[in-house]
Amino acid sequence: MTQLKELPFSTLQFYATAPYSCSYLPGLQARSQVVTPNHLINSDVYSSLVHLGFRRSGLFTYRPYCDNCHACIPLRICVDSFKPRRSQRRALKKHSDLNSFITELRYSPEHFKLYQQYESARHPGGGMDQDNNEQYAKFLLVSQVNSRLVEFRDPENVLRMVSIIDILNDGLSSVYTFYDPSDTSTSFGTYNILWQIEQARQLALPYVYLGYWIAQSEKMAYKSAFKPAQIFTNNKWLSLV
Repeated sequence: MTQLKELPFSTLQFYATAPYSCSYLPGLQARSQVVTPNHLINSDVYSSLVHLGFRRSGLFTYRPYCDNCHACIPLRICVDSFKPRRSQRRALKKHSDLNSFITELRYSPEHFKLYQQYESARHPGGGMDQDNNEQYAKFLLVSQVNSRLVEFRDPENVLRMVSIIDILNDGLSSVYTFYDPSDTSTSFGTYNILWQIEQARQLALPYVYLGYWIAQSEKMAYKSAFKPAQIFTNNKWLSLV
């Protein structure tokens, strides 16, 4: 894996954004630290940046850089020692008939329609529910690292879920997942993470990076249910207890 001293810090630049409204904790202001220029962030460099708590949205690589808040904590699952709890085993059984198809990043009207349905149901008024084709593509379908799109279809070949994943030097990074929101009895999100853990195990990769865990946010708190896990705090990866 690329070491810190090997990163092109002489050419990479890190800058802080202006404050903006936090998407997860109401009433708070957020800032991000962004890495540029984008064209220098290849798969090896990005793997090292993720190890330091960064992640990406389209071509933008960033990490939280808020003035008075440290609620966003990078979290990764330890693949080799992970054991699903009872509810997670139920999710595996419930969706065991889903078929997965791994492809390159590509636009599909079918995918975009599912994305719109998901955002309208799960994140209404958040802005992403109003994304057009171009905004959707910039968010999920552009990448300079080793990325894959995964379709999940039921036995009737109906699209039920789509996941975007980055393949790192030491694991998989879960970029974004959207799924059919019409049936509230499903456990697609849980199943997707379990599927990624199994993929990482087959690839002999030790971690699945889930992005930022926010204990105070219902939307993000679920990530701590996948244990054993580690969190990045004080510039170290430590076990989440």
